[in-house]
Amino acid sequence: MQRLGKFAAVTCPPKVLPAFIAACLAPFVAMPSFAAIPTFYADVLPILQNRCQECHRPGSIAPMSLITYKEVRPWAQSIRANVIGRKMPPWFADPCCGTFANDRSLTTEEVQTLASWAAGRAPAGDPKDAPPPKAWPSNWDLTMPDAVLPMPVSFAVPDKGPVDYQRFVIETGFKTERWVQAVEVRPGARAAIHHAVVYIREAGETWTKGPVTSDLLAVYAPGSGAQTFPAGMAKLIPKGAELVMELHYTPNGHAATDRTSVAVVFAKDRPAKRVISLQLVRTDLNIPAGDRDYHISAWGSLPNDALLLDFFPHMHLRGKAFEYDRVLDDGRPEPLLRVSHYDFHWQLLYRLAKPLLLKRGTKLSVTAWYDNSTNNSLNPDPSADVKWGEQSSQEMLVGFFDVAVDPSVDRRSFFIRQQ
Repeated sequence: MQRLGKFAAVTCPPKVLPAFIAACLAPFVAMPSFAAIPTFYADVLPILQNRCQECHRPGSIAPMSLITYKEVRPWAQSIRANVIGRKMPPWFADPCCGTFANDRSLTTEEVQTLASWAAGRAPAGDPKDAPPPKAWPSNWDLTMPDAVLPMPVSFAVPDKGPVDYQRFVIETGFKTERWVQAVEVRPGARAAIHHAVVYIREAGETWTKGPVTSDLLAVYAPGSGAQTFPAGMAKLIPKGAELVMELHYTPNGHAATDRTSVAVVFAKDRPAKRVISLQLVRTDLNIPAGDRDYHISAWGSLPNDALLLDFFPHMHLRGKAFEYDRVLDDGRPEPLLRVSHYDFHWQLLYRLAKPLLLKRGTKLSVTAWYDNSTNNSLNPDPSADVKWGEQSSQEMLVGFFDVAVDPSVDRRSFFIRQQ
């Protein structure tokens, strides 16, 4: 993985998820007798279509579908509890920092509507009030991919035990360079995959473990969907390049067969900007046993101008919180993304509503917090010191982010500082 500059550990105060105030919850607990009770078709279904059905539909990641009244009604009280507690839809960016184009969090009014509907015995209302059904693609979030590239062979995931990272070379067959406007990784055995990274291996190269100079086409983790780059921006797959798909399997008690695929949509024209993926990394982790608030930072400076597009923080089971900062000239951190409650089971991409220009020399830092105590219900072993490693029982600190640069610049040349 490409690292930016030298790393330095810094001390930052822990980020604590704000508690809900009883007064704020009062409207969700009791409704005035004169208040009209929301109905499913008129009030609830539009929210589900816009905020929930992306995951809660047949064939997607969620365990149940929320398309019809018959499907939704049994879950009314669970929906109420989860939206009041802000557990659903999954979105962990603190509102203090940044505005994001893919923000799926509910507004206060939407939470009120769902909670009031459930508290009012979840009436159906008149089906004539329903909005038109939303047309969801049956297989891919990308409606019409131009190419679907599967692993060359299937992989048998065992029912238990750690599995070493598996890497598969995918022939693209592209005779000319192809600019990718949108990309999606679709797992074959979703429940057994912790994450997948798709590298671009250029013609003549033979590596299988991604070197620091290689660009990424896509990263998948639970909660990920299709990634569409802003207009006029795209990823480049050079002529004759192959894809190397790296998969981290996590057996869950059930043997499975996986054949993960990646789908792409090509840009119609040569873009004005090329998207490349970068990351800030710390591999010298040493998280003490029992420490509930261990934190460590990594930083680096950009060698050239770039437009910052998005963030993708990555940790494992002890991950607690994550923050991206731009370090100002006076040394003060300016938070760009703050995730006070990191969720291992929902590792999300945070796409800026407006790309942010970062001038050459801009210093970026990431800070990760870990809970290695018994207070963490996901902790595999609170009695063990934890170091960097590929397995979920070990830890990582990787702050992925995408930037847009001149289309003639590749990942290698980006790190050659221009005078």
